[in-house]
Amino acid sequence: MRTLLPALALLTLGAQAAASTLNQNVSWTIDRPGTTSKYRVVAYGDSIYAGYNGSTVNAAKYSAPTVDAEYLSAHWNAAIESVRRTKSGAIASDVYNNKIVAERSYMQASNTRVVTFEMCGNDGLQARTSFKGQTGTCDDSVLTTAEANCKTYVTAAMDYINANAYAGVKAKIISNLHYPGYTADNTQSSCKDPSSGATVKMQDKFLLSMARINHMMCDVARQKGFMCADNFAQYMGADYDSNGDGKIDSDALRYVAGESQSSYVTRINSTLRSTIRDANTHFVSASSSYDYIQSDDTHPTYNGSTVSAGLLGGSTGNGVARYSSFSNGKSPIWNQYGHERMGWAVSVFNVAAP
Repeated sequence: MRTLLPALALLTLGAQAAASTLNQNVSWTIDRPGTTSKYRVVAYGDSIYAGYNGSTVNAAKYSAPTVDAEYLSAHWNAAIESVRRTKSGAIASDVYNNKIVAERSYMQASNTRVVTFEMCGNDGLQARTSFKGQTGTCDDSVLTTAEANCKTYVTAAMDYINANAYAGVKAKIISNLHYPGYTADNTQSSCKDPSSGATVKMQDKFLLSMARINHMMCDVARQKGFMCADNFAQYMGADYDSNGDGKIDSDALRYVAGESQSSYVTRINSTLRSTIRDANTHFVSASSSYDYIQSDDTHPTYNGSTVSAGLLGGSTGNGVARYSSFSNGKSPIWNQYGHERMGWAVSVFNVAAP
């Protein structure tokens, strides 16, 4: 106990600050009564897919990949094993090298039908922290470096999955980035722009960088046979038409296959900027909203209990689905929690048969 308690304290502080990493691996099977087939969803990523909730020993049972498994179980009338190989606090290179590559055996199993991954959130968070700490003349290189690293490892991850996943995989999906702390970033920097000599609004700076990253993720996916679950649109846009342009905000914000980076960035940063809202208040109608972000202002909210994941090792378990069927392809809580929304966004790419 004398050595364990200090370790717990250090890991807790490190995980909260995203300054250290913590493996959070979970395998949870959605049982389907009366069936004998079992297929697998494999998810690689950082704390988002992990279902991180501030704890070093447990995580959300129903993080996005397991939510997708529940949809698949009903869709295919089969048991679905959700395998989450994740590391909270990991930057893109770490997710690629130590999860996707080092733990490729999970996606090589012959019952694997879906492979999904997310990364780059910690690259962005670390770059944001660095930029916020600047004084004197602003140095954008911390942001552009994060963008470049993200592109390198997203591309490498897709190439590696394409080359190594089981040949019978039916869907390969990347999830892009939501913008945690959008409202909190609506403040001026301590550093000054090298051209104007004035401070800059940090929200403007970070939104541009995120738009470039998210376009890249979805566009590389298009080129390499992956689908792109657009979490930015799902989280940051309301589920009604708030600006009267005839489109539901969350639909209007989505990446359009084949569009140029300049077109996408203009749409996000300018044309539809007024419709972007902090995901702490995700409006599902003009008068009703849900909180998609936990109190740390970073990680998605979730429904249900937790499972062991982290300091004491990962866990394996099984249980019946919360919902055995879905009206119009959506659970009753599909838009009430961050992980439910992300899991649904992945599920729309599920194919008709395993």
